[in-house]
Amino acid sequence: MNMILIYDSSPQTAAATVAALEERSVLTCTLDTAEFQEQINERQYDLVFLDIDAVEEESLGLVEKIHGRNPFLPIIITSKSERVDLIVKAINAGASDFLVHPLSKERINLSVDRAIEIRDQRNEIAYHRRQQDIVYDFNDVIAESPQMKAILKSLERFAKTDSTILITGDTGTGKSFLSGTVHFNSPRRKKPFVKINCANIPVDLLESELFGHEKGAFTGADKLRIGRFEQATGGTIFLDEIGEMSMGLQTKLLRVLEEKSFERVGGNRTIHADVRIIAATNKDLLQQVEKGLFREDLYYRINVLPVRLPPLNERRQCLEPLARVLLKKCCISLRRYIQGFTDEALAQIIAYDWPGNIRQMANTIERAVILEDSGLIHADNLALPAARGGAVSPSFPGAPVADGNAAGMTNSLVSQERDLILKALEECLWVQKNAAAKLGISPRALNYKINKLGITHPHWRRNVAPDLREHR
Repeated sequence: MNMILIYDSSPQTAAATVAALEERSVLTCTLDTAEFQEQINERQYDLVFLDIDAVEEESLGLVEKIHGRNPFLPIIITSKSERVDLIVKAINAGASDFLVHPLSKERINLSVDRAIEIRDQRNEIAYHRRQQDIVYDFNDVIAESPQMKAILKSLERFAKTDSTILITGDTGTGKSFLSGTVHFNSPRRKKPFVKINCANIPVDLLESELFGHEKGAFTGADKLRIGRFEQATGGTIFLDEIGEMSMGLQTKLLRVLEEKSFERVGGNRTIHADVRIIAATNKDLLQQVEKGLFREDLYYRINVLPVRLPPLNERRQCLEPLARVLLKKCCISLRRYIQGFTDEALAQIIAYDWPGNIRQMANTIERAVILEDSGLIHADNLALPAARGGAVSPSFPGAPVADGNAAGMTNSLVSQERDLILKALEECLWVQKNAAAKLGISPRALNYKINKLGITHPHWRRNVAPDLREHR
């Protein structure tokens, strides 16, 4: 049953609300403002009924205060007045619905059901959002170094504006993470946040992906497609790796920035889209401009609020807390329980330069979680160079020694991981479920690794020719 708080200065109208809900809810009624505020502060309610006839301005102030503290708590306003300006004020203050007396039992229950359903949907959306690779609160961003603290302060200020932001930095420094943080702390946070990686989509398809296309615009365009800019209307679009965009598409993007309008591929109808753009790149766009690979006017148009994210080796105070956060996240994903790192492993994490930045650290910790048999991550399972360029700590016999080259190091780690999985599969007669148990990971995690590393076996069903499957 739902816990509902009713604040109504009129016993007659309060009685109608109570009669409608008493069979399905636990109700608390009050006629006093101070008592109402005390109830809100001390108990957790599922929904609030608030009548505003007695003290209109004070009641609307209460709505704003309650909504500010708990944005997911549904507040239903009741009143004898049908003034449009009053209804608009109430909804803008955070009310879920506005009901006008006299109230029927059916109307009250319909409003309650709808408000509770919307609250549950918001809770579910909030849950799923937190499963994504986005940090929603600036206070949750790992920023222990003075440089990162200054950057976060700038981003907090930038988030309150509508100006275009250009985030630069090496691959894996967190550009995508922080773009989401900016959006969800901006006035556009209730509108869509759309991400697109310009490097992952073929050049000839990127225009359609961004702006959509009309039916028949090209071969295979059998229906109208809404582009990412239309999907992001009112919100924010994050253009990752914008330096990979073709010159022709840069021209169209420049128009969107200047006029906030565009046409779908194959169409002639102008579409207006109020979208904030956050762009990111790991390239030096000024060099790209000098080489004629990036439009100079577009560069200055997107570089209104520039932010450079430093690599991990320039923010060493962040290494330990970041490693602990990534470990916790990885353990949840792989359904493992590992408390932390040994002192030796932690020393290696802090000493290493991390040329692949956060992405490399995440992959390294994921691999260590898969290999670890104890409650702490040991240095052997990290397989990192000892103290900046030393020998690799072997994760198992026969592990190669690092030559100081980051690319070679990454390749050797991948090779070691592949050999370990192959060994487990062979010992388990290529039964993935048994091999996963031997490695101490879930079958799903093992299947992900198998696909990622390109491991195959002729007896696996997906590797059997279609004509042979029919005879099995």
